[in-house]
Amino acid sequence: MKGFVFHGPGQSAWEEVPDPALKEPTDAIVRVGAVTICGTDLHILKGDVPEVRPGTVLGHEAVGEIVEVGSDVRTVRPGDRVLVSCISACGRCRYCREGSYGQCRGGGGWILGHLVDGTQAEYVRVPYADLSVHALPGAVESKDAVLLADIFPTSYEVGVLNGHVRPGDTVAVVGAGPIGLAAIATARLFAPERIVAVDLAAPRLEAARQLGADAVADAREDPEQLVADLTDGLGADVVMEAVGVPESFEMCTRMVRPGGHVANIGVHGKPATLHLEDLWIKNVTITTGLVDTHSTPTLLRMAAAGRLPTAQLVTHTFPLEQMEEAYDVFARAAGTGALKVVLGGQPHEELAVRAA
Repeated sequence: MKGFVFHGPGQSAWEEVPDPALKEPTDAIVRVGAVTICGTDLHILKGDVPEVRPGTVLGHEAVGEIVEVGSDVRTVRPGDRVLVSCISACGRCRYCREGSYGQCRGGGGWILGHLVDGTQAEYVRVPYADLSVHALPGAVESKDAVLLADIFPTSYEVGVLNGHVRPGDTVAVVGAGPIGLAAIATARLFAPERIVAVDLAAPRLEAARQLGADAVADAREDPEQLVADLTDGLGADVVMEAVGVPESFEMCTRMVRPGGHVANIGVHGKPATLHLEDLWIKNVTITTGLVDTHSTPTLLRMAAAGRLPTAQLVTHTFPLEQMEEAYDVFARAAGTGALKVVLGGQPHEELAVRAA
């Protein structure tokens, strides 16, 4: 088969790789039907995630069809159409028993495209299949469902839930890329008074407006003052960092009100300064996190009911074999206008149910 292989910082290729095979009785093999590219994949290519070894197939999000399962797999079988979660869960360790699957100590967590070969290939081996794939409702198209493998649960759990968004809050989202946009969409579920989006790119700020932001600000034009003006100088109740650079994190800590929450979602490759000389007196809560995907079943039901704006985030589609072109378009988002790119994702056939 072919897969997209990381060969070291700045080096990658769509090339022949060995077919995956079952290694454990809890494994499943999935034929990939749709896959997407994450900002984390770009961080890997830059060398920001040194745990990824050269020779690893990248990718941690996919929709596909089960083609083979190990003897211990009980919840899916060959022929099932499934969502492959970005997080694998052993289901037995302390963290999995608490629902903190991202911190799994039994061989799971974020492993696909990180510690083992990932989803940006024609086939993928999925460890711990019973807890790591989700059967897909027929009403959800593959190109929409693939966004529920990572960005929607990440934004919802690490941003909205960790940030304790409540009705009437002022919420600021710094970074209007796919993660930030999904954070805006899911924050709206909690009826905040206003949502402010901050970014450098005008097309992304326009996308933020379309997804529910009440105000937008160019990051170069003093967004902190805008938030102050909107809140009578108090600051935002919740600020989400969705970029992953020191400057944006430090902006978030200046933008939050005393007693507020800063929820860091971004993947950081460099140290950021924590100004405790200013923050110690403000009762500010700062959270970090890797997604656990405990919310994925809920989000899937919402997507099937048409309650999540998944389709609005997909700006480019490609055949699977155009992986290198798709990476180039996604990496140059400022020029191409790319939000999420989806590869594959051909429409699936739904079975008609006839009345007796």
